[in-house]
Amino acid sequence: MAGTRMAAPLMALRSGQSEAAVGVLLAMFALTQVFLALPAGRYADLHGLKRPVMWSVLMGTAGAGAAAIWPIFPVLCFSGLMTGGATGIAIIALQRHVGRAAQGLTQMKEAFSWLSIAPAFSNFIGPFTAGLLIDHAGFQWAFAAMAALPLTAWLWIRQARELPKVVQPKGHEKNRAWDLLNDVMFRRLLLVNWFFSACWDVHTFVVPILGHERDLSASAIGAIMGGFAIAAAFIRFMMPFVAARLLEWQVITGAMLITSLMLGIYPFMTTAWMMGACSVLLGLSLGGVQPMVMSTLHQITPEHRHGAALGLRLMSINASSVLMPMVFGAAGTVIGISGVFWCVSALVGVGSRSAYHLRVHKKHE
Repeated sequence: MAGTRMAAPLMALRSGQSEAAVGVLLAMFALTQVFLALPAGRYADLHGLKRPVMWSVLMGTAGAGAAAIWPIFPVLCFSGLMTGGATGIAIIALQRHVGRAAQGLTQMKEAFSWLSIAPAFSNFIGPFTAGLLIDHAGFQWAFAAMAALPLTAWLWIRQARELPKVVQPKGHEKNRAWDLLNDVMFRRLLLVNWFFSACWDVHTFVVPILGHERDLSASAIGAIMGGFAIAAAFIRFMMPFVAARLLEWQVITGAMLITSLMLGIYPFMTTAWMMGACSVLLGLSLGGVQPMVMSTLHQITPEHRHGAALGLRLMSINASSVLMPMVFGAAGTVIGISGVFWCVSALVGVGSRSAYHLRVHKKHE
């Protein structure tokens, strides 16, 4: 998905599509996950790991493969829908499997820490591979390579051992995913997760605009964004060691407070070096949160509903990724880009209270 998400907009621009059309194309990668997340979670609860991943492999290969065969704009949109949806289904199945396979809370935190490294790695290897192939062989070869990656994933995962099926307690057969929102701890965790997702989105969307206002070069803005990504990847490599020493609520609360502070001072940074330092600190605070959120989610939801809970979480994140850039853009025209940073900073600072209250959770029986 990461490679296709880089190559498809670039091809659309080179074929004469407008920036608005490219925005629609990029939205396709998140849109499918909004609607497929809940069904995918229920499907994973029923069928385990391999069958959802098999469907993901078929969807991802078909999506990228279609662009390799017929690279026109409507097909590129289809590729976005298919590769985005495939990634969402696979993530839910993998996260559910890892959470159930872990023995004890420490191992669960460590396992999710290792698993969180995968997106950071894929966000590098996918675009890097696609870029090399575009320059040396053309777009169609790049899309063909992206279509082969899911097949490689299937070769690795088909030997995995399925865990025993979870038997739903009597009286819970007709539970809906939305019923999880009746649990105050789950609502609190979903809200905290949304805060972090909004912070990630505001950094991705607003920093290039702020850099443009500061008359920074494109390479300087790219370096600032790259520093954020490298820091997020680095902290995920360190999280397995941190997870054994700190509780989830401590990491999440600390990350929210640091994020609030960094967003608050970001508009005062006038040089590329100062913005880069803030970007790195933001990457460190935001990058290490996901394993703690996933560990907490598996503790506060019943085992037979882990897939549904993961689906609800993924749906909220992707809905935010579709809507928040539009909100930030509209707010920026009214209160300015600096005002957007300060509003999100205040929101996250106040929201840290919800993270602090996650400390009282205990495992559902």
